[in-house]
This record gives sequence, C-alpha cells and structure tokens, in this order.
Amino acid sequence: MKIEDITDYLQNLLKIPPGIQKNILITLIVVFLVWLLRKALLKFILSKTDDVRSHYRWKKSTGYAAFFIAAVIVGSLWIKGVASFSTFLGLFSAGMAIALRDPLVDLAGWGFILWRKPFEVGDRIQSGEISGDVIDQRIFQFTLMEIGNWVDSDQSTGRVIHVPNSRVFTATLANYSKGFQFIWNEIPVLITFESDWRKAKTILQQIADKHSQHLSVQAEKRVKKAAEKFMIFYNKLTPTVYTSVRDCGVLLTIRYLSEPRRRRGTEQAIWEDILDGFATCSDIDFAYPTQRFYDNVAEGKEGTRPKPAGDRTE
Repeated sequence: MKIEDITDYLQNLLKIPPGIQKNILITLIVVFLVWLLRKALLKFILSKTDDVRSHYRWKKSTGYAAFFIAAVIVGSLWIKGVASFSTFLGLFSAGMAIALRDPLVDLAGWGFILWRKPFEVGDRIQSGEISGDVIDQRIFQFTLMEIGNWVDSDQSTGRVIHVPNSRVFTATLANYSKGFQFIWNEIPVLITFESDWRKAKTILQQIADKHSQHLSVQAEKRVKKAAEKFMIFYNKLTPTVYTSVRDCGVLLTIRYLSEPRRRRGTEQAIWEDILDGFATCSDIDFAYPTQRFYDNVAEGKEGTRPKPAGDRTE
C-alpha cells in the first residue's frame, strides 16, 4: 500500500484535506523527535552526576526548552505568514487575558521567581501563613513540604502544599535560607526570686556558648557577604543571656544563633544541659505560677518591717 493510498483513505474517512494531514504527520514527528532528543540528553547528563539538585534542575530546564522548541516549530507550521500570526496572536492574547486571568498572573509570578530568585528549590520559606521547604517549582505553582502549623519548632507536618505563583505578588515572603542564613532563637528560663540568679545566669551563658559560639564566626562571614546585597548588620553575634523580672520570678532569656533546620535539635540539647546543670545546684529553683502567703514581719527586710505599736512616733 502506498502513502498516497493511505492519504486518500484518511481523506475519505475523516474528511481531512491532504495539507492538514501532512501538517498533523509533521507535528507528530517533531514532537516525537524533540521528546527523544530530550530523553537522550537527560540520560547523558544525569549519568555524569549523582547530585539530586542538579538532576532536578536539568529535568526542569530541558522540559521547558523542549516545549518552547516544539511550540515554535509546530506554530510556524500551522500558522502561515506574519500577518496571520500577528492576528492570531492578538486574538489569542485578548481571549487568554479575559478567560485565564489567574493562570496568567501565575505565569507572571513564575517569571518573577526565575528572574529575581526570591527562593529556590531546597529553601525554607514562609508565604503568608504557610511555611515549608520548597520541593518543586512549576509554571503555575510551587510546592512546599509544610512545617509548623500544629507541629512545634518548625518540624515537618508531612503535608505537601501546592501554592500558586501569583502569591509572590500578594503575600509577604520570608526566606530562612537567603541572606543571613541563620535565625535567632530565644529560650526563656524562669527561676524563683530566692534563687541565686547570678549563678544561674553564668550557667546559662556557658551552655549557650557551648552550643552556639562556633556559629558566630560563620555568621560574621555571611553577614559581610549578605551586606553586599542587603542592608544587614549586627553588632553582636555571640550568644547572650538577658535578665528581666516577671510576676513569679526572675526571667533569664538565652538568645543564640541557630541554623533554620536545627532549631528544635539545639533547643532540646540546651534544655537538657539546663536541667542537668540546675539539678546539681541547691540554690537554684525553677519558678512557676503558685500561690503563697507572705509574712512581712518574719520574712521582710529589716527596714521594711512594720514597727511595734509602742515604738511608733506620733
């Protein structure tokens, strides 16, 4: 059977003119060849590296490139003449702008993400009330592995959240992994008024130095690098302990640097050292809301105790 016979048969059966049949055949061939070329290129590139990030980026970039190449070739095949193409493009753009407003804004958001790079795959971000690690980027949405919500200390909830790209224009975006690349964390430790608070503060400072002092040197280097792009500056990057007073005791607050994904782990290690350190001190007690009766005559300072009735002067 000859090709002409097949063409005549399809024309009689499907009522498709020979010219359109030819375009359909060429379109299928172009799509197949572009797909085959992308697969071969990916197989060659991915065999040279085991890096997961590199694999992801090559798959994404070759996918976009293949789509663009195929669209240009097929579009030039089906649309004859610049005038016809301009007319089609104008009508198509007008229709898309009206019917697909949200997807177009998402597409613009995707372009903004590629251009300005407010985040990349692997970054930990917060978009509005949603927080998570970026695990995928697409033309119309990006995907987060959610953290926080009902889980404490920025731990993963296990939920995958798909966020429209248009959100970069409408919601506040915080990136834990860009710029400074560290976060400040605080641990409040409340002790009783009767405790030796100076001794407790010394113990807490030693514990904070043990777990966070080594990050100060790294942080200083990153602050200097980030200052080239952002107006970021800190006078003090070493851990410290602040003192304040609350209704039921003295509040000692540890402030220290932590890597975003290690906040809960460092907080746990610090608290375990605090519990061990205070357990050996008979003059330091944790405070908590309680009710007590205070006898100023027996417990108050000598200068604040009420005088007996006979010693009062009129």
